[in-house]
Amino acid sequence: MDVTVEDISGVKKKLHIQVPHEQVEKELDAAYNNLKKNAKIKGYRPGKVPRSVLERKFQKDVHSDVVQTLIQNTIFDAIQQQDLPIVGTPDIDPSDLDPEQSFTYDATVELKPDLPEIEFKGLNLQKTDYQADDSEIDNQIEMLKKHLAEYHPIEEDRAAADGDYVVIDYEGFKDGQPFEETEKTENYTLKIGDATITEDFDKQLIGMKPGETKEFAIDFPEDYKNESLANLHITFQVVFKEIRKEVLPEANDEMAKKLGKFNGIDELREEIRKNLQQGYDKRADQEMQEQIFEKLTPGDFEVPETLVQHEIDGIMQDAEQRFAQNSLSMEQLGLTRDKMAEQYRDLAEKQARRHLLLNKIIEQEGLEATTEELDSEYSQFSQATGQPVDTIKAYYNQNPDKLEGFKHAFLEKKAIDLIIENANIETVKSEPGSDNADKNADSDA
Repeated sequence: MDVTVEDISGVKKKLHIQVPHEQVEKELDAAYNNLKKNAKIKGYRPGKVPRSVLERKFQKDVHSDVVQTLIQNTIFDAIQQQDLPIVGTPDIDPSDLDPEQSFTYDATVELKPDLPEIEFKGLNLQKTDYQADDSEIDNQIEMLKKHLAEYHPIEEDRAAADGDYVVIDYEGFKDGQPFEETEKTENYTLKIGDATITEDFDKQLIGMKPGETKEFAIDFPEDYKNESLANLHITFQVVFKEIRKEVLPEANDEMAKKLGKFNGIDELREEIRKNLQQGYDKRADQEMQEQIFEKLTPGDFEVPETLVQHEIDGIMQDAEQRFAQNSLSMEQLGLTRDKMAEQYRDLAEKQARRHLLLNKIIEQEGLEATTEELDSEYSQFSQATGQPVDTIKAYYNQNPDKLEGFKHAFLEKKAIDLIIENANIETVKSEPGSDNADKNADSDA
């Protein structure tokens, strides 16, 4: 087999592969002999059909199968022969098969970039010491009070105003007929101003008093969250029943116990503090990792498109899962896969670059995942997901590809830990009043 390499870029090569005529003959003979055993052609007994007849009737299919066989039997030998560290799947461009000639085809492959040794020891890093303060805990307590709020009828005789909680019965009609998406609903509570149905719907309720009825029409916008109502003209009949006020519980031991797992308010506050602190510690670690990658990059280097596309696919899959959790789809949000791929391309390339850097350090330092370390990772995963350790281990043992991904993710963490262990870290206090509290570090209490 003759292989020549054409450079397309630093991370992309085209292999020109020539398979000897003898190997072509061998595969063709094998294909026709196998076909001869099973071919059923009128006028010939099984196994006695002449090859010339088989060639006349089945040549196109046989040639197609032999081409695939020749490629499968030679492509990875050709790559190994050239000692190419490929990523992804080769892109094959075959020629037509000529039984009298050697067979040639091209294979375009992408390569892992050849990075120089990375000097990661002695990086100067800064770690911010974020601390949850009492005001943040108070904010979390207020949110929990909202979850336990009760709504009592007001005593005064007045009309509904913006911001009121109201109870209504309603039914919507389309072209004068009851409509399934706005079927009759009784004792429905909403807050005027929250646009639970629409902003215009809320405005129609302002000024109504208990016992009153009202009919009004709503034009739903084209981008309405419920696609079944988008761009529709619906007439509503509403019976206004009462105005309620929100009554929040006192932040005391009784409230804490209502949440189901706390003995008192102090225990609740401590749990909130712990959860906030975990979020802040994670934020501090993420900020340090950003610094690490800023300082590690050994100049600019090409990233294989295969790796970028892999990251884009992962980003879009995560986004689609988040949309689904909120009963949304890309189409509802006016997004397409092409649009998202373009939007997230820079992020995907950045992530692929980071994986390559960490992979270089893993190889450079000979990092490995021991059985004990993986068992520890399984245990942490179990605590985070609530799944039994045995179930997690069984899943990965039954899915070798997933297990390799799990191991590599652990090795990347190990590489980052090694960098931090060998870094010069300056710890700085977060400034009071600054945006220290990560708004995503919500309490799980």
